[in-house]
Amino acid sequence: MLKTVITGLLIPFVGTSAGAACVFFLKKDLKTEVQRALTGFAAGVMVAASIWSLIVPAIEQSEGMGKLAFLPAFIGFWAGILFLLLLDHVIPHLHAYIDQTEGPRSKLTRTAMLVLAVTLHNIPEGMAVGVVYAGLMSGTANITAGAALALALGIAIQNFPEGAIISMPLFSEGKSKPKSFVLGVLSGAVEPVFGGITVLIAGLVVPAMPYLLSFAAGAMLYVVVEELIPEMSQGRHTNVGVISFAVGFSLMMALDVALG
Repeated sequence: MLKTVITGLLIPFVGTSAGAACVFFLKKDLKTEVQRALTGFAAGVMVAASIWSLIVPAIEQSEGMGKLAFLPAFIGFWAGILFLLLLDHVIPHLHAYIDQTEGPRSKLTRTAMLVLAVTLHNIPEGMAVGVVYAGLMSGTANITAGAALALALGIAIQNFPEGAIISMPLFSEGKSKPKSFVLGVLSGAVEPVFGGITVLIAGLVVPAMPYLLSFAAGAMLYVVVEELIPEMSQGRHTNVGVISFAVGFSLMMALDVALG
């Protein structure tokens, strides 16, 4: 079981690393349309994962509360939203393709803030995978190995374009290909770390599982609405982002149902 959990936690990290490796094969920065499509796809995967892999199981695990079965998911969801809101305000960061920095004023380099931006929204993804595998280990959360694997694969798939989206702009700004690749990989390293921490916490407090599942969902949806949707909707031809969102959403939904 431990080997299964470790593998599951590393799968999303492999997706980010593979995406960051695109810097060795592409000569130019990603076109706006491509970047918009990849962002929309990532948003679709995250929304579907939040619903089917996190919120729905959280409510199902609270069925014993009767009409108040929604309460743990409701509380956890808002805790996740507020947690990401806090991080968004206390950590200086800069999103790719946007010149205005967010968070407190800082003397950090543009490169550092770009990496921090991606790292910031990789935190809830790592937590999401971690809490699902913690549920699998507990044996009491009605989470199957297939469902846990589906979430890990879904996050890995949407991490692939994220890795490219962080490494390619860094290369365009003058960083060497190896350095751009390493920074892209490092931005995803936070996922297995936070995933592992979440597994430990959830394993110690099994009754908190519904709260933790919905917490991860709230944090992920904060990232989608605050960052990904605005980025995929910029400029003309926003239908590219919308269609990609639908593809990502349906793919994650299919994975969760087929493997769960």
